[in-house]
Amino acid sequence: MGGPSGRTLGNPPGHGAGRSPGRGAGPGGGPAPGEAGRPAGGPVGGALGGLLGRVTGGAKGADGKGMAKGDLVTDLTASLVVFLVALPLCIGVAVASGVPAELGIISGVIGGLVVGAVRGSTLQVSGPAAGLAALVAETVAEVGVAMLGVIVLFAGLLQIVLGLVKLGRMFQAISVAVVQGMLAGIGVPLIFSQAYPLADAKAPGTALENMAGIPGLLAGILTNPQAMIATLLGVVTVVLSFVWKKVPGPAGKIPPALVAVGIGIVVAALPGVDVKTLQVGNLLASVQVPGAEQFARLTDGAIITAILTFTVIASAESLFTAAAVDRMHSGPRTRYNTELIAQGAGNTVAGILGALPITAVVARSSANVQAGAKTRLSRTLHGLWLLLFALLLPQVLALIPISVLAGVLVHSGWKLFAPAEFPKMWRQDRGEFAVMTMTMLVIVATALLEGVLFGLAAGIVLAALRMSQTVIRQHIEDDTAKVVMAGNAPFLRLPQVIEALEAAAASGKQRIRLDLTGVTHLDHACRNQVEEFTAQQRGLGLRVELLMPDEKKPARPPAAGPAAEAPAPLPRRPVAAPAEEPVGPSPWPSADAEWFYLDTRPLPEEQRPGSPLVG
Repeated sequence: MGGPSGRTLGNPPGHGAGRSPGRGAGPGGGPAPGEAGRPAGGPVGGALGGLLGRVTGGAKGADGKGMAKGDLVTDLTASLVVFLVALPLCIGVAVASGVPAELGIISGVIGGLVVGAVRGSTLQVSGPAAGLAALVAETVAEVGVAMLGVIVLFAGLLQIVLGLVKLGRMFQAISVAVVQGMLAGIGVPLIFSQAYPLADAKAPGTALENMAGIPGLLAGILTNPQAMIATLLGVVTVVLSFVWKKVPGPAGKIPPALVAVGIGIVVAALPGVDVKTLQVGNLLASVQVPGAEQFARLTDGAIITAILTFTVIASAESLFTAAAVDRMHSGPRTRYNTELIAQGAGNTVAGILGALPITAVVARSSANVQAGAKTRLSRTLHGLWLLLFALLLPQVLALIPISVLAGVLVHSGWKLFAPAEFPKMWRQDRGEFAVMTMTMLVIVATALLEGVLFGLAAGIVLAALRMSQTVIRQHIEDDTAKVVMAGNAPFLRLPQVIEALEAAAASGKQRIRLDLTGVTHLDHACRNQVEEFTAQQRGLGLRVELLMPDEKKPARPPAAGPAAEAPAPLPRRPVAAPAEEPVGPSPWPSADAEWFYLDTRPLPEEQRPGSPLVG
């Protein structure tokens, strides 16, 4: 199982703290999978120059222009902030997945150096995600950790295929309400899950369990001096994250997370202070390259099912997150198909090394945006810092208090939650507010993918209801009950249609007139209901006049002659009546005619054959 995992952040924050989509293999986008797939302990010095050259050579800032010198400094500091956010998440996700903590760091390195170097996106960050932790833990328990690499490898290859056939762009069809609900649904669990490591405690488990355990956590803090110190460090970190940007002068440009880490290291070194700090084992010892024995099990149905499941969930969560992160900044938009290919390349490399699956992650991407990143350099360098610190400076990581890193995540969770967006959405559109709120609640109660799918379904239903605006007017005129319909009449409006028809039947009149010529769309369900009602009432002896929307003009007589040369009049256009009363009904409505319908059934013998109109 690799080296000791050390103290970690406990359970991963939230139900799949969003994934920021992987980067696509765009032209000149980054290292080939073979290059990026070298073990984490390979030579770094010579590769660093080439990496920076590839990333910055074609990098564009948030304004779409080339990288400026100021952008380079900003991206360097932003990459350190992302590193501080990513490190505890990588470890926490690995522990929750039932694998060595070092495998989480390896996946974080790949998410930065492989996925981050490609031009599919600008500011999104990839790595191991909490949303897949439960699935990974279940898979590992069923087939063993040795098979994890094979599953992740083939899931990555499938993602590349999906990107090549251009299925990535379909994830752009997602409403703003669903995106904001997704972000809030990620932020709320993140806050409550990190409240526990903020006090050097272990989170109970799910988001709901974490919320329910807050009173007990507070009671434990008050009775434990060391927990109070850790909590104080975490609270100071959260406060600094909110107020540090108001500090005047050059000091205000320093990322507050770095300031908090510095304060935390100093406090943790004081005599009598015993707060938990990060510990990382040997990365190289934790690498588990799949062998022939693992590949031989690809015929197992459970393995194939796991590959398909990982592919679908990782792709969906990554590209849903792409839509969310694109709304956080004004820079270049995500290239969805390229992003999906890059995500697949990252998972392919992760599978070769036996590491955790990679998705795009909102928490890290949000931290990247908030830190002022301008180009791909920040997200790429965060993977390099993970690698260098884990390989060369593990003793430095051991100085960082966990509570400080938890405070950084609590602040990120609050920014994702964005409570001010809820009253704003309420004022703008209450239907979208309902979709946004339900999406958040379902994510909190279940998981990210389930919540997003629920939100999409709710958004589709809302759109369908708004598009199906059916106007129905009913009134009684002499011996006739009239029903006039206009607008769209899909099955969602079927109850309203049935109610109008039943009211006409209950009026007690011997004649019913149904005018549907103003209906622009009449779906199969409503059409069947109207036709069945007409047949039923005729069977009861009532006279039912019906005009359907596709029968606005009577058919033109096929015979040659004056009738064939004259244009067919509109259904309601008055036509002068002949001087003498014709025998049988006229083929055209009389001057006072208002209601008629097209009936293709055989006419009774007493009616003139061939007449298209029955009055």
